[in-house]
Amino acid sequence: MSFPRYLAYLLTMAGVTYLVRAVPLVLIRKKITNVFLKSFLAYIPIAVLSAMTFPGILYSTGSMGSALVGTLGAIILSYLGANLPVVASVACVLVYVTGFFL
Repeated sequence: MSFPRYLAYLLTMAGVTYLVRAVPLVLIRKKITNVFLKSFLAYIPIAVLSAMTFPGILYSTGSMGSALVGTLGAIILSYLGANLPVVASVACVLVYVTGFFL
C-alpha cells in the first residue's frame, strides 16, 4: 500500500472516530433526564465489552467444550459473589481439567 493511500485511510479513521465522540458533545447541551435513555447509555459500555470479549473466551482454547465449562463456572461463581481473582483462577482450573477429558 502506498503512503498517500495509507495516510488517507488513517486520516479518515481519525476523523470518523473524532466525529463519533464530538458530535454528541456538541449537539446535546442539556442534562439527560429521561430515565430510559440514561439507563440505555449506562449499559452500552458493558454490552460492547461483552460483545468483544465473549468470542475470545470461546475460541481461546482448543476445545469449545472446555471453554464453555470455564465460562459457566466463572458465571456461577461471580453470581454467588466471589471476587475476581477467585473467579479467574477457578475458571482457568476448570478449563485445564476439562481439557484433559475432552
